[in-house]
Amino acid sequence: MSEMIHFNRPDGKTCPGYLVTPKTRSNAPGFVVIQEWWGLNDQIKRTADLLAGAGYRALVPDLYRGKITTASDEANHLMADLNFPDAASQDIRGAVQYLKQSSTKVAVGGFCMGGALTILAALSVPEMDAGACFYGMPPLDADELKKIKIPLICHFANKDDWCTPAKVNELESVLKRSNSHFELYRYDAQHAFMNEARPQVYDAVSAKKAWERTFEFLKKELA
Repeated sequence: MSEMIHFNRPDGKTCPGYLVTPKTRSNAPGFVVIQEWWGLNDQIKRTADLLAGAGYRALVPDLYRGKITTASDEANHLMADLNFPDAASQDIRGAVQYLKQSSTKVAVGGFCMGGALTILAALSVPEMDAGACFYGMPPLDADELKKIKIPLICHFANKDDWCTPAKVNELESVLKRSNSHFELYRYDAQHAFMNEARPQVYDAVSAKKAWERTFEFLKKELA
C-alpha cells in the first residue's frame, strides 16, 4: 500500500513523504529513501515500491516540498537552495523516527544528492542503523567522516565526473579509519547508473548487481 503522509520532525514541524508498506509485515524493517536532485518524482517512488516489494517499509521524505523538475539547471538550483544540515537532522531523522514506531531497525539510502545526504545522516541521525550510499558524498573533512560508526554500503561509478575515482579513494581511506563496518563497490558505469528513467546513463547490469549487494547488506544489518 502506498500513500502520501506527513510525519513529525524533531523540531515539531512536519515533512511530507511517500510511504509504501509491504503486504506481508506491518513491522518490517524500514528504509528511508532519499531523492536525487530532481525531487520526489515517479522514478524515486518506483524505487520505494521496489524496496517495499523486497519486504521493507519505505518512506521518501519530500525534501523539496512538492517541487519537481526534469531540467538539470533547475535541479541544480533546487539542490543549491536546500539546507543540507536541516534536511539530514530534521527531515531524514524525522522519517527514521516515524518508521521506528513500527520497525525495529531502519536504514537510510539515497542516490546522487541523496547519497551525499545519506553520509550526512550517518553523522546526525542517531536512530539510523545502516546506510546505503549510491554515488554521492558531502563536502565533509576527514575528521568528520571518521566519526561514522554505523555500517555502510557505498556504490560508485568509475566514469563519474562528480564523485570521481580519486574522491572515492579518499572516502574509502577515511572510512577505513572509522569504526564503520563498510562495503564499497565500484562499477564500470556512469553517474546515475541506477536510474532507469535516464536511458543515456542507466546500466542494467551494474544496477542489478548493486541492488543484489544492497539487499544482502540490508538482510544482514537490519535482521
